[in-house]
Amino acid sequence: MLVYGFMFFIFMYFTGLLTMCLKCSHLLLMLLTLEFMVLSLFFGLVIFILTFMYESYFLMIFLSLSVCEGALGLSILVSMVRMYGNDYFNSFSILW
Repeated sequence: MLVYGFMFFIFMYFTGLLTMCLKCSHLLLMLLTLEFMVLSLFFGLVIFILTFMYESYFLMIFLSLSVCEGALGLSILVSMVRMYGNDYFNSFSILW
């Protein structure tokens, strides 16, 4: 059962990584796949911590930091959409 959990974690992580590489021009999809990768990392940490019976306080810290990361990404997305009108990377004059 533990091996299947680790295999599922690895599959989730690499699926998110592949999606992030394929959808690199759209900022909202990149943020969603980044959150999916953080969720898969959280799943892997839960499996690891419950397997070796460590303290689970690190999971709360990890969740707090991932929520802060998501809120920061969404606030940057909103400010970019207000400034440029869309969230495609090709339309930004900064990257040219």
